[in-house]
Amino acid sequence: MTRLRAGIGTSALDDAAAAGRAAAAAAAADLAARGAQGQPALVIVYTSVRYDLPVLLSGVREVTGETLLVGATTAAHFQNGDLTPARTGVSVMIMTSGSYRFGVASGEGLRADAFEVGRAVARAARAAVESSGPAESHNALLLLTDGLAGHQQALLNGIHRVAGAAVPVVGGAAGDDRRMQETFVFCGDRVLTDATVAVWITSAEPLHVVTGHGWRPVGLPLLVTRVEESVVHEIAGRPAMDVYEEHLRYGGVMPDVESDGLQPSRRAVHALAVIEPSGAQLIRSIYLAPDGLIRSFTPLPHYAAVQVVSGVPDDLLAASKGVVDEVFAGREPGVLLAFSCLTRLEVLAERSHEEPARIQAAAGTTPTFGFYTLGEFARTTTVAGFHNATIAAIAL
Repeated sequence: MTRLRAGIGTSALDDAAAAGRAAAAAAAADLAARGAQGQPALVIVYTSVRYDLPVLLSGVREVTGETLLVGATTAAHFQNGDLTPARTGVSVMIMTSGSYRFGVASGEGLRADAFEVGRAVARAARAAVESSGPAESHNALLLLTDGLAGHQQALLNGIHRVAGAAVPVVGGAAGDDRRMQETFVFCGDRVLTDATVAVWITSAEPLHVVTGHGWRPVGLPLLVTRVEESVVHEIAGRPAMDVYEEHLRYGGVMPDVESDGLQPSRRAVHALAVIEPSGAQLIRSIYLAPDGLIRSFTPLPHYAAVQVVSGVPDDLLAASKGVVDEVFAGREPGVLLAFSCLTRLEVLAERSHEEPARIQAAAGTTPTFGFYTLGEFARTTTVAGFHNATIAAIAL
């Protein structure tokens, strides 16, 4: 079996075109140094929003040509163990196909009908793969989406209607250097907002999506009894703020959202874990908005069973190795694609560089590439699969 190879390059140049060319050229050189055989099959771009994005992509494509390209703006990103902080630079990964085939599609209009966009983009990405031959026995979907469009679970519901339970979904919601104003995804030379980009991956070998988070439960499970879009009004029939204040007595804090984005904390931070019927936990970041209301980044289901959870740096960092070990499962893949969360950066604060370093240490010599998101996709055995404050990963 031909092994997939990946090369990664970065640039912090101020000129958008020059930064795109430099990062792509470095990725191409790294790919050649790793003994890659065959033509590049997929390019992934993660970048700060400080650049003129169409110009940046033009610079990348001067090097990569017409190779399939996807990407996103980020809250920060990482490569081979190094953290590229917000407002800094661009990173490019170029990979060969190995034993995989890729099909790319995009869809716009998430705010109007995320479910229908999910259905359409899954069909189109699958059709793009099948245009070069039948899909293999094993498939997965890599998903990048506007991080501020909301209703991310509705997007997954639409994808599930087409792909079914057998096709795992992995990916992340784009960021914007913590500004919380506008995020973007890339498909070819197009810069899109209110949109999603999907990569259908087909393989003769199984494809596994793995998550880990390190959050610990505080108190007993409770029911969400009143929500309105992103606002959490009541938990267990009581004002949500009262419930939270009870848990904050145990040394935690709840992030504030101000005009310049989420503010860092060096103490334990609380979130909510949605408890699935299987017992699995989907972490939901909760924050105190300027209007004094408790909000989530995506709506919580009415009458969902939730548990308040607490996160401290040591526990969150310890999750890294377990995720990598499980997704590798004794294999030697060509690349690890990982998606972590802005909330984790806020909890880690001055230790934020440690998470990419631990991911790379666990991966050994395998290249690692990922970004800090406004939410992670990891749909595996159930319809639900939108997470916050979690690491999601796939190895190819």
